[in-house]
Amino acid sequence: MDVPLDIIDRARRTRALVLDVDGVLTDGGITIDASADELKTFNVRDGQGIKMLQRGGIVVCIISGRSSRAVQRRAAELGITECFLGCNQKGGVYEQFKTRHQLKDEEVACMGDDLSDLVILTRAGLGITVSDGDEYTAGHCHYVTIRPGGKGAVREVCDLILKAKGLYNGIVDEYGKV
Repeated sequence: MDVPLDIIDRARRTRALVLDVDGVLTDGGITIDASADELKTFNVRDGQGIKMLQRGGIVVCIISGRSSRAVQRRAAELGITECFLGCNQKGGVYEQFKTRHQLKDEEVACMGDDLSDLVILTRAGLGITVSDGDEYTAGHCHYVTIRPGGKGAVREVCDLILKAKGLYNGIVDEYGKV
């Protein structure tokens, strides 16, 4: 995969990854069962990428407009403590997250897929959307993934960040020692 040098430079500065859920960590489908519980399908490789980022010292944050017990559970499984659900004002939550972690915009990569994510995608040093995301949103991002949401797009970005920072091979090697 040929990634432009300016994207690699932006990824190299990344200290945190902010993720939307529906359409990014999932394929955007929402299933509601007879008990009115929301069901979501997550890609295991995306989860592996998140764990690899965390091993590399990158903070991972979820900011979603929807509330979901399935997302809370998945975040807990992955050790994501910065998980904000039901956010109608994503920009304010993003600013609080940055302040708490002493981050500058240029140190944050952000993944979203639709108009509600623009407020943070356009502030982040590396704004990313998925290949099947909203066309208008894509026009305001630095990078569009090859893979679609819920199908490895997050892993693609995790690998990109780790490779740009020179951490990928060392983290991969750790898995052979475990």
